[in-house]
Amino acid sequence: MSEQLLLAVDAGTSVIKAVAFDTAGNQVASKSRRNTYKTLANGGAEQDMRRTWEDCAAVLRALADDVPDLASRVICLGVTGQGDGTWLIDGDGEPVHDGWLWLDGRAGEEAQNVLESEGLRTVYRGTATGVNVCQMRIQLHWMLAHAPELLARSATAFHCKDWLYFRLTGMRTTDPSEGIFNFGDFRTRQYSEDVITALGLGDLRHLIPPMTDGVVTAHPLSAQAARETGLPQGLPVSLGYVDVMCTAIAAGLYDAAVRPGFSILGSTGMHMRFVSEATDVVLNEAASGYTMPFPGQAYAQMQTNMAATVNLDWLLGVGIELLQAEGLSKTLPDLLNGLDEKVLSARPGAALFHPYILPAGERGPFTDPQARASFTNLDQNTGWFDLVRGVFDGLMLASRDCYTAMGPIPSEIRVGGGGARSDAIRALLASALDRPVRRVDQDEAGAAGAAMIAAVQCGLFSSIGAASDAWVTPLLRDPVFPDHQLVATYDTLFDAYLATRRALPPVWQNQTIMRGALQ
Repeated sequence: MSEQLLLAVDAGTSVIKAVAFDTAGNQVASKSRRNTYKTLANGGAEQDMRRTWEDCAAVLRALADDVPDLASRVICLGVTGQGDGTWLIDGDGEPVHDGWLWLDGRAGEEAQNVLESEGLRTVYRGTATGVNVCQMRIQLHWMLAHAPELLARSATAFHCKDWLYFRLTGMRTTDPSEGIFNFGDFRTRQYSEDVITALGLGDLRHLIPPMTDGVVTAHPLSAQAARETGLPQGLPVSLGYVDVMCTAIAAGLYDAAVRPGFSILGSTGMHMRFVSEATDVVLNEAASGYTMPFPGQAYAQMQTNMAATVNLDWLLGVGIELLQAEGLSKTLPDLLNGLDEKVLSARPGAALFHPYILPAGERGPFTDPQARASFTNLDQNTGWFDLVRGVFDGLMLASRDCYTAMGPIPSEIRVGGGGARSDAIRALLASALDRPVRRVDQDEAGAAGAAMIAAVQCGLFSSIGAASDAWVTPLLRDPVFPDHQLVATYDTLFDAYLATRRALPPVWQNQTIMRGALQ
């Protein structure tokens, strides 16, 4: 068997996986391991860097069990992973501490300080990206104030995928997506010294690694990494963009003709629009959202809900806890079975839900680390499935809130992530946005996007657009169209959702004081 293969690593929050694709984009094999991370009393969320590398090497080795002659057939390897966070290494390449994840919420005060600083507008104009608690640039501020010894021992600040790329190739680098939205100028696609100065991080400039565009440059797999992964020394390794950009590439956002929107409805809610060039990026008064470059000239502009399906997991978990108290054993899949039908038949508006369930607050389309989830409009007639429907509707309204902040809602929305498998979610989203919604039938979009970047670098395709035509277009499924009666309902709900959301910040501030007093 001599068919060529492309490999990709996708190091997510929950799972790290290695996936093999043939040159037509068909998935050949996949291996994965569960990630583990610890949460701290102060809101921290940290992951063992050495174990993450060991898991990465293990899933690459495991592919050979399912793929005959893998080492002789592979032509390149792409790497992507979870975004935001801070993974520090010293001059010898050893971890200084566990990696900080995007889930880390301890830097809320530092985020608020930057949001109130004179330099905020310079930062936002340069990066077209809002400030929030999970970003490296804010986590570095926390370390400056509370853990300067970590920074004193550090030589390079990575993100998760950068750390894995370093272990694979020995190169200290990051990709353009995370480099620019933290510290750059989206117009020039370079670091901006004005932005770094406005952030107050000039003294840490030496920690920021150079950027490498994976469609242009690859580095060879090192001898040590070859021994640990079972792959051939010298194999071209391409640093992919952050996982949400790789997912967007492989799930249909990169379409210059349609210029669609794309929503990832997973643990996090990511809502994106395709932007052809820098002059079409829309900045907003709230100074929120992310702007990330695609390879080439185009961009993805996005607004990100800190939590999407996590809100549903929480509510169903409460139901499971109640049932267990009565001696009934149910699992999350048990409760999800048949849920779509029940949700679609429940009353919209009986429970108005704002889906800010994570302790890190919210980052899109507004930034408030004190934001918390809430139900309103409850009365004695509100039932369990009304609450569940409220959570579904809250996720749809949060999506609309995000798209509205980026300008006109795109003419078509494409969806990915675990939530996209739900018939109810696709139907409700189409009506909430009043746009057709299409699923892209790609189970491993993050890994596929990283493999597509590597495929361009190694000459299999001339551009990401050409790769998308070959790998993505055949996977687009038929659209789900809006229900016009439900469109009118969502118009009414959205007005109430916005009015309530805008009234809540003083409540969140008071509750933050309350939590501090009760600790």
